[in-house]
Parts: sequence; C-alpha cells; structure tokens
Amino acid sequence: MSLFASLDPVLDASYKGFPSTQAPRRRSEVGAAGWNVLRGDLALPLAVLHADLLTHNLGWMQNFVRERGIELAPHGKTTMSPQLFRRQLEEGAWGMTFATIFQLRVGAESGVRQALIANQVFTAADLGSLNALRQEFEGLRVAFLVDSLAQLAEIESWFAKQSGVAPFDVLLEVGIVGGRTGTRDDAQAEALAAALHASPAVRLCGIECYEGGGATGDTEKDKAFCDALMVRVSAIAKLCDANGWFADDEVLMSAGGSAIFDLVATQLTPNLSRPVRGILRSGCYITHDHGFYKRLVNVVNHRIGCTAGGLQPALEVWAAVQSCPETGLAILAVGRRDISFDIALPTPEKHFDRSTSGPVAAPAGWEITALNDQHAYLRWPADVAGPRVGDLIALGISHPCTTFDKWRWMPVVDTSYNVTDAIVTCF
Repeated sequence: MSLFASLDPVLDASYKGFPSTQAPRRRSEVGAAGWNVLRGDLALPLAVLHADLLTHNLGWMQNFVRERGIELAPHGKTTMSPQLFRRQLEEGAWGMTFATIFQLRVGAESGVRQALIANQVFTAADLGSLNALRQEFEGLRVAFLVDSLAQLAEIESWFAKQSGVAPFDVLLEVGIVGGRTGTRDDAQAEALAAALHASPAVRLCGIECYEGGGATGDTEKDKAFCDALMVRVSAIAKLCDANGWFADDEVLMSAGGSAIFDLVATQLTPNLSRPVRGILRSGCYITHDHGFYKRLVNVVNHRIGCTAGGLQPALEVWAAVQSCPETGLAILAVGRRDISFDIALPTPEKHFDRSTSGPVAAPAGWEITALNDQHAYLRWPADVAGPRVGDLIALGISHPCTTFDKWRWMPVVDTSYNVTDAIVTCF
C-alpha cells in the first residue's frame, strides 16, 4: 500500500455506511459532498466522529504529557486509522505504538518513523518482516518487547542465520503475576537483562510495563498496585544503568494504558546516570467512550484536579428504529457487526425524531438489553415514552477499539452533523 492509498483511498458503496446512490469519491473529497447524517444522506447504521471533540481530546492528552515532562506514543491499534495517526503526530506525539508487525506497516506507510511494538516479536516471519520494514522506510526506529530467555533464544536463532542484519532494539517487559506478558520477579528480570546486553541479536534500549490490566476505579487500590509495579520497573532500570547494560545514551521507559495512566505518568523518569525518555502509550483517549473509560477517567480527573474540560466521548453509532413490536421494546437496525459489546452493551445517548430540529438527550430509563448480529433491543419502563419506527438513536460505546474494527471508514461531523471529513481504518 502506498502512502497516498492509505491516506486518501477512493470510497464507494462497498464501504458500509457510504451512500449507495452516490458516485465513488476520494476520502479527502467527502467533506465537500454536502452530506448530513440526520437528513438521511448516508446509510445507517453509521459510526461517526465529532470533529471538535477529537481536536479537544488530542490537545488534552498532549498537554497532559507535556506538563509531566514525558512523551506520548499513542497505541495505534485503537483506531488503525492513518488519518488519525497523522493527527496525533502533528499534535506532538513522539511516535506511535503498535501490537503487531502488520499494524507497524500501516503506521510506517502513514509516516510514522518512531514506534514501539508493545508485544513480543519472535517468529521468523515477523523478524524478517520487521527487518524488511527497517530497510524499506528510511529513518524508521522500532523497539519491541522481550520478556523471557526463551523469546530471546528464538530471536538469536533467526539472527544467526542472517547476514548483514542489524540487531533489534528491545525493551525488557516487567509483568505481574496473573497478568499477561512480562517478567514475573526481580531475579527473572535481572537474568534477562544481562542476557539481552550480552546478545548480538538485540540492543537493550529500555524498560516497559503495562498497568492497565489492574485498573479497578478505586484510587487506593489502583495507586498501591501501580506504585508496586513501578518500584520494580525503576529497580531493574537502575540495575541495568549501574551495570552499563543499556545500549544507548538515552533510556526509554514506557507504560500507560487508557484507564489509570496518571498513576504511572509521574514515575516514568527514574534518576539514572543518563537521560530518560518517559513514554506513555494511551490510545483510547482520542475518542474516549461513554462507558468503561468514562467511568475510570472520571476518577483520573478527580485525582489530577481536572474539574472541567477533560476527555470527551467523540465516537457514536447512529441507528434507526426499525420495529416496535411490543410495549416497551424497540428494535434498532444495528448489532454486533457494528458496535462494541466486549466490555459493556451500548448506551442510548441521543434521540432524533425527524419532525424536530435536532437530537435531544435520550430519556433516562432507555437501555440496550441485548444485541444480535444486526439488531439491538432497546427497552424502557412503563412510565417513560419510547421512540417510534423511523426515529434515529445515537448509541454510546464502551471500548472504542472494538467499534473501530467494525468500520472501514467513518465520517467526521460538525455539531450539526454535517459531514466535514472522513477517516479510513486498516484492520
């Protein structure tokens, strides 16, 4: 895929939500089409992004890291959108984070030149592809995670069979018991660090961890959890520094999901004998959500004294009421193919009756109780009015990652739901 193709592809009716009565047009031309979501110009269901809220979230998170003297490398798996990668980099992000070599390629095609792979890389296919990407894209710097001697042995086995290949930059990952990847204790981390330093196949460039899996929303518990983890991270960093095991003059220290990022942000620059670059990897901030992250980040806001103007939900999915088959039940034409359901069901946020001038807040008591592949069940109590067939409902989500991967494109809208731009995704 060329850079032009990833940033400005031709959209047509093969893209879900694109109006089938309209001629194909480039992504960059969508904003000039004069479409409006509420007027019925686009097919429903439809995931939309709010331009003003995207801009707000981009600036808010960049200010957050800047004030704490660290950098941002947002996790690209959230959106897998070249246009949004560009926005994040233009706002000041140090680089981008990815989970796979495939995702890294999309990022490199989009102009990313500094990247973390927050995952283990070890198969021959992935190592070969990563090496090819380094050669294809001038100036591309990538560091991936190593958490075991077994993984290092796989890397060294592949490396020994190559000729003229530069060693790979790696970060030692510190993990937690019961979590996913990462070293489980100090002795394991120390042995791995020594081996990474001695290996001809890799260059130890820093230390990494992921705290998000321990988030509860209880500040006392979350702080104790993060502090304990970061003590271990700092200890192995200081050990590597004292022994001269780091390959570069600058050490990379990285952490940060999207739930309790404030608790690690101030602990990413331990006092070492060389400069430290702390890198936060939060990704979901760009659109935030109406459920899981909203609940947890409300607690973050309280901790950091953010009383107004924090992260805002910028992504919603619009659907039409297609049937009201019984009292207290409406069936919406949207389902698991279109919207997140992995953490929590969607929430009705707005209601639009075409006889009115604009959307209003969905009544309290409206609730999505179930999803099928293409249908959502909207219920309400007897003392609350319900929608009618043909009405439009905006649904909020929990976990933006698993809504983005259901759409190949999304229109960007203004506050009146005029389409002003569009993004595409590359899952």
